[in-house]
Amino acid sequence: MARLEFDVGAADVDRLVIAGWTGRDVEALNRHIEELKAVGVQAPSKVPLYYRVATQLLTQADTIEVLGRDTSGEVEPVLVGTPDRLWVTIGSDHTDRKAESIGVAISKQICAKAVGRTAWRFEEVEAHWDRLILRSFVADGGRRVRYQEGPLAAIRPPRELIAGWTGGDKRLPAGVAMFCGTLPAIGPIRPSRSFEMELEDPTLGRKLTHSYQVQSLPVVS
Repeated sequence: MARLEFDVGAADVDRLVIAGWTGRDVEALNRHIEELKAVGVQAPSKVPLYYRVATQLLTQADTIEVLGRDTSGEVEPVLVGTPDRLWVTIGSDHTDRKAESIGVAISKQICAKAVGRTAWRFEEVEAHWDRLILRSFVADGGRRVRYQEGPLAAIRPPRELIAGWTGGDKRLPAGVAMFCGTLPAIGPIRPSRSFEMELEDPTLGRKLTHSYQVQSLPVVS
């Protein structure tokens, strides 16, 4: 079990689910699958696909440690179920890209999953969910570079993702954290020593933000 500490209170998580291949544009998703197949990444058996990941990988630390220099972050909206409500925060499905070519499920078990320290009540944003804007930034050549950006309209609706995992129930059970999918990178997928992410709510004029440093451990044999 992992305990997440938010500005609005704490949440105990005993199941971590990462929803993958969650794009709404099916044609674009199929093109992306073919592109990944060309570089050795196995195509999903169905879309979306739900990966169970160890809850111990969840972290709100300022630094994560990874093996080698072939990992990168992916910004995602994250839903967290508690006994009294559904919360929204922000997270990064940090992934080992070398391991991804062996198996996507394996790659998701290797790296820590960074989660922000602030959260919103889902009911406050459900009506305008598609207008929320997801962004990430990386360090590239000494500069802060925009790495991902787009509206959540590009990702399947959260209630649909929940129902796809639960077998029809649109309520996320208490104790479950679900990563809801990401957006394409601007330029090539690449490593960075730092990863910044944000979820902007232009309707209510606020943002969820989080950042972390990436420390690469040496690979020895």
